[in-house]
Amino acid sequence: MSASPVRPLQWRRRTLGLLGVAGGLLALGVAFRSPVALYVALPLLLAPLAAVLGAPRGSAGASLTWGESGSADVVTVDGTVTPDPGISAADLVLELPRPAGLTERAPDVTEVEEGEIRFHRSWAARAPIIAPVEAPHLRWQDPAGLVERELPVVGDPLVVLRYPPELTRLRSIRLDRTTVLPGETRSRRLGAAGEFFGIRTATPGDPMRRINWRASARSGRWLANDFALERTGDLLLLLDARPSALGRGLDEELFAVARAAAAGIADSLLAAKARVGLGLYGEFLEVVPLATGRTQRARVRAALTRARISAEAGPTERCVLALRRGFPPGVTTFLISPLADEAELELVPYLRRRGYPTVVLSPSPVPWLTSGPRLAPEDERLVGRIVALLRRRDLERAWRDAPALDWEDFRSLGGFVEFLRRPAPRRFG
Repeated sequence: MSASPVRPLQWRRRTLGLLGVAGGLLALGVAFRSPVALYVALPLLLAPLAAVLGAPRGSAGASLTWGESGSADVVTVDGTVTPDPGISAADLVLELPRPAGLTERAPDVTEVEEGEIRFHRSWAARAPIIAPVEAPHLRWQDPAGLVERELPVVGDPLVVLRYPPELTRLRSIRLDRTTVLPGETRSRRLGAAGEFFGIRTATPGDPMRRINWRASARSGRWLANDFALERTGDLLLLLDARPSALGRGLDEELFAVARAAAAGIADSLLAAKARVGLGLYGEFLEVVPLATGRTQRARVRAALTRARISAEAGPTERCVLALRRGFPPGVTTFLISPLADEAELELVPYLRRRGYPTVVLSPSPVPWLTSGPRLAPEDERLVGRIVALLRRRDLERAWRDAPALDWEDFRSLGGFVEFLRRPAPRRFG
């Protein structure tokens, strides 16, 4: 997070009132030739000037050290803001914006200790979420409260990520290999973990027999052999980011849940050394190509964090044709879509026809559609039943081309994980 541009000093409302009073006293003193009014007006005029002279320089700022912790739906953010030398922490006002989708669990705590500001925030996640936390807004104010200046805060970015814990069990599933990595070779020589796969940076836990001495000598750093059985396969995560008939507000709610689920799936399979790619389709297709490792996890998280529902919906054919440029046919595909209208439903058969074995995870809009304005009990039951029947019809239509799992309880994905862990869950159609 880089420092923001220098912000000018700003007068507060009380300063304008103070100057107005001083101006009135000066006018009275001149009109009535009263030195008393002039003597009273003088300190009122000098007070804003003294506040400006005591303000921090324009290049001043503060450093930020913070982190996020908690489990399940609990989100705890603790941090420390240290201002530059010469700035008193007691003169600073700190505000930390709360991301959308989080609610307050406990009162905010902000303490000034030994020239630094420490803050503690306790929030609750109503549903799975992946959202960036903005850096604290920091303002300097003079002791009299006459002028203020916003100070830039420099620190690492922070992202809140919560997804159903069952997704960690995805590490045990085996995905199909669909492509060959650049430089990958086949060898008859088997190592402790199977067929030779490639060369990677050595880690402290690697045995000596796994070190590739020739490659290490050429590169000047320790390199180790990697083996094919340490890789589980390839996965494409495809999220439908097109607007639907549900409306912008509900689309954003469902898409936020979908982004968190995609982040959890990617984390689990990347931890199992699978290769994961990401596709976000709104008006056009945004792609994160297949890759593995920590860098790929950061790429996927960054793309999911900034993704939003597009303003315009692109045609289904454009999505599938664009996929062929970045992902080979045959790669296992997880489509995350609410299946709320015809455009979203027709994406499933298009993927199957183009050779992408697909499993659909569908966040359900039913909880939102049945929790609107209060109706009479008999009307509420009737509306709920109609919505459930329409939802069942859409899922049955999707099942003709791919397994489609309804996700209504957003705190759990146990059924989805157990389905994927069955033998050969992706071979159908």
